[in-house]
Amino acid sequence: MSKRHPRTGAGQNRAGLYDEITDKIIAELEAGRVPWVQPWGTAAAEAPLAMPNNAATKRRYSGINVLILWGAVIERGFAGQSWLTFRQALSHGGHVRKGERGTTVVYADRFVPNDEKRRAKETGEEVLAIPFLKRFTVFNADQCDGLPAEIATTAAPRPQGLIEPAVEALIKATGIDFRISGDRAFYAPAEDYVQVPPPQAYFEPINWHRTALHELGHASGHSSRLNRDFSGSFGTKKYAFEELIAELSAAFSCASLGIVPTVRHADYIASWLEVLREDNRAIVRAASQASKAADYILGFLPGAVVGATAEGAETEAA
Repeated sequence: MSKRHPRTGAGQNRAGLYDEITDKIIAELEAGRVPWVQPWGTAAAEAPLAMPNNAATKRRYSGINVLILWGAVIERGFAGQSWLTFRQALSHGGHVRKGERGTTVVYADRFVPNDEKRRAKETGEEVLAIPFLKRFTVFNADQCDGLPAEIATTAAPRPQGLIEPAVEALIKATGIDFRISGDRAFYAPAEDYVQVPPPQAYFEPINWHRTALHELGHASGHSSRLNRDFSGSFGTKKYAFEELIAELSAAFSCASLGIVPTVRHADYIASWLEVLREDNRAIVRAASQASKAADYILGFLPGAVVGATAEGAETEAA
């Protein structure tokens, strides 16, 4: 059972949307599917593996919106990962086809009302920010007609031959102590190092890259980097939550690099379900933290540009 929060006004809108998102993720996990590990490269999906982006601004979506838009691509068979609002389609000379159903993405942040600013100034107390949540409806470029070629065309995936050197260069560029040895993959927070077995230990070497990015996702949370909470021991909800962050971060990084792994990291499904059922905001928070982790890691790539479109960015809402 998800934690429920008072549902009045804007609070009701936020809680309802969190419930919608969480219930859909739970349904996928209960069916044995991991919604952030999609079957790209198979007959089940036409779109190339990539991070969803705003077709008008060319900026990427982030956090929970990545999962929402990936899910829409798979569910509805879109051929690309590019999205735009109704008005953006019109502004570029195109239009959304009549009868097409849009996909809801979210933007969450906080603001401080003027009355609260005055109260804090008069009393000397800390300013209390109020969380807000906005919904935006976006349409896949496949749902539009009349768009110019540079808007309608999805960028081709990166050549496979460049993927492994890019990951090797990325690992070195992060400066994280990365050790290739042993028969277990893990991150040791106290000593701040990553260990991953050699690629030849994997039945399919492409899966080594996903594991490496998963463990780098953990390492991004060290106190000298993004400073996440590593206090949860194995089997606890804190531990499961950190695993969820690293798993999503690896999925986002793989998509950004054009890596299409075949492995499905489903070992923690039961613990993830427990976390999501208790807190309807957990998946939103985890996806937000995962975006920050992936952006931190990928930021070490030469010429890297990370970030999200205004319609697609979200911060953690309380």
